[in-house]
Amino acid sequence: MHRRINRTFGGYSLKFSLLEHLRDASSSGTDAGINSSGALELDTVWHAWIKYSCIVQIQTKRKTANLFRKMICLLFLFHCAAGVLSSSTQVATIYPQDPALPIGSSLTATCSVNPDHGIHAGSLYWTLNGKRLPSSTYSILSPTVLSITLPRLSGSRQRSGDNLVCHNSGGHVLAGSCIYVGMPPEKPVNLTCWSRNTKDLTCRWAPGGQGETFIKTKYTLKYKLRWYGREKECEDYSTGEPYTCYIPRDLALFTPYEIWVEASNQLGTATSDVIYLDILDVVTTDPPTDVTVSRVGDLEDQLTVRWGTPPALKDFLFQAKYQIRYRLEESSDWKVVDDVGNQTSCRLAGLRPGTVYFVQVRCNPVGILGSRKAGIWSDWSHPTAASTPHSERLLTGSCDSKVGQQNSTLRRDLKQFFGWVRKHAYGCSGMSIKLYDQWRVWLQKSHKTRNQVLQGDKS
Repeated sequence: MHRRINRTFGGYSLKFSLLEHLRDASSSGTDAGINSSGALELDTVWHAWIKYSCIVQIQTKRKTANLFRKMICLLFLFHCAAGVLSSSTQVATIYPQDPALPIGSSLTATCSVNPDHGIHAGSLYWTLNGKRLPSSTYSILSPTVLSITLPRLSGSRQRSGDNLVCHNSGGHVLAGSCIYVGMPPEKPVNLTCWSRNTKDLTCRWAPGGQGETFIKTKYTLKYKLRWYGREKECEDYSTGEPYTCYIPRDLALFTPYEIWVEASNQLGTATSDVIYLDILDVVTTDPPTDVTVSRVGDLEDQLTVRWGTPPALKDFLFQAKYQIRYRLEESSDWKVVDDVGNQTSCRLAGLRPGTVYFVQVRCNPVGILGSRKAGIWSDWSHPTAASTPHSERLLTGSCDSKVGQQNSTLRRDLKQFFGWVRKHAYGCSGMSIKLYDQWRVWLQKSHKTRNQVLQGDKS
């Protein structure tokens, strides 16, 4: 029969398991290696551990090297925290042991010393998280029992619990208890899930209320097929993001799931609302591949963006919607083009001449395998950079103010007209782009001609 010892000392949890004979070996007082302070002598521990190791080796046939490592690790713990081991000899006990209390509660705890060790309660003192507590909070209930009262407790400073420890006059640890002070969890909220390429499922949620309970709260994602099937638990919470769980395989298509989250700690439990979803309705893809951005001839205010369909979904029957966003090199503000449709290229117009732009594309699968719901937008592709050509009008100026005044009205009217065309172009409409290109080419040629004439007149 094993005796399980679980005590916390100085913020560190020491957990170890020995056979019952270790307790028997240490229960006989000084002869078994208990000194006057109640600490367990190392030679007793060593002999008991050798006997325990032999039994383990015979019963489990573990490898010698692995057993040796365990012996060294356990002996190190005994050496570093010999005072803590006194709890295995019942030198003293604390009541209540590891209580869980709501914030604002008061706690009265007692440290009861084994009378066989001749330790008087008046020589004891208490610490909380390593800090000595004032004697004004103590009460001597009997020669072997010292109590302490902690009023209006605030939330635990560490999620593993606050360490309440009873010491003798020499500072040795006689007994310890973890105090968990916090709040019961509230109902988790904002549960959302998505499937990457129909192969897996990732779900994310947020803790309810203020989120902070001050004590460790366990969140468990559960799911089942809506009309049949047994309840399952998500097991992979190691995604690197909090409140997230990943289901990598064995998911059914064309059948809705029920999914919910349960939150629990020592003070209670709470369950989120159940969501119902079909994997095909929450599909997201990898970002579009092979994104390229190039100039459109000498047009100084345009760039062409091209990309490839996400490779994982090429074999599925679906239509895709794409979005483009772009920004200036020196800016963090993105401008989004929403109406790209199912095309894999688009012309960006109205850009600044001689400027570097960063461009990204993302994809949303629509109608995958007959689903009537829009999918979920993919991540944005890696930024791709390109620059627009420099404007010749900025490099070659005109000194003839009369010519500029004569053409100002025409340029203003053309700007208004083609501004209207671009406004009603609906994204990457081919006709409006062609009209705009023709106007830009004509305008650039007219400026070149005028500049050549002006330079000839000056010569």
